[in-house]
Amino acid sequence: MRDLKLPEERHPEKAHRPDQEQPKKPSWIRVKAPTSEGYRKTRDILRDKKLVTVCEEAGCPNVGECWSQGHATMMIMGEICTRGCSFCNIATGKPSALDAFEPGRVAHAVAELGLNHVVVTSVDRDDLDDGGAEHFAQTIRAIRHRAPGTTIEVLTPDFLKCTDQALETVLAAGPDVFNHNLETVPGLYPTVRPGARYFHSLRLLQRAKEVDPAIFTKSGIMVGLGEDRQSVLQVMDDMRAANVDFLTIGQYLQPSPKHHRIDRFVTPEEFADFERAAFGKGFLMVSATPLTRSSYHAGDDFARLRAARLEKLGRA
Repeated sequence: MRDLKLPEERHPEKAHRPDQEQPKKPSWIRVKAPTSEGYRKTRDILRDKKLVTVCEEAGCPNVGECWSQGHATMMIMGEICTRGCSFCNIATGKPSALDAFEPGRVAHAVAELGLNHVVVTSVDRDDLDDGGAEHFAQTIRAIRHRAPGTTIEVLTPDFLKCTDQALETVLAAGPDVFNHNLETVPGLYPTVRPGARYFHSLRLLQRAKEVDPAIFTKSGIMVGLGEDRQSVLQVMDDMRAANVDFLTIGQYLQPSPKHHRIDRFVTPEEFADFERAAFGKGFLMVSATPLTRSSYHAGDDFARLRAARLEKLGRA
């Protein structure tokens, strides 16, 4: 679970960096502290099952709202990442061995929370030959067994150092949505996501559709890191060329002074412009707001899209 270590202790690879100014958040970014009974119930179930969530580890601003509604994004394979992206608040270091019982605990929590839709993500595990693909597959199968009515979205690493079989292993388990975030525009990869490769991630999304044409694919980016409007529109075009169905765009929030600086706070009006442009380019679902995160309202969005598809098939 999320610890109370100082930024330089959680992120030793960032300790040498000079502190970056953290500007005051505008009114449209601020959220209330979580206090509801629903929040506490979700927290207690996750604690009881000894599960990690990206909601806590990444310091998501929507944790109060989501947990109060019984929604949580499960983060498997530990809480230590093998990479050190400059935007990310997840701790970097040498991960522990995989927990063979974790898929079962995740499935029990999904059933106990009564989730209609669950998002399962992970840290990067470059120390594993398959990047953790089989662990993803085991988690999907466990959820299918314990909560057969729950739709499953996986938000995977890029499997950069693995064979193509890693992606196929995950897809063979039958998730409903395959999600992999591009995170930012390609020109910012060297400073924001130095351990990744933009076109490799793009190709991963494209291959998911090639392996399983029926699966929904999804990706997201942050804005406010230093990109311009045209580069965001180009990423949209790249995603559509790779047949990505769903798009999320949210404001980057700086976890600590040691993380990548905030270039600016993008206004709600600009996010609305991005949403219009994305729908115009053919995305089936778009969420573009300051507080949008990859998993935010993912279940509601997927349910609406699935209902619309079924209605369309019924009219055909």
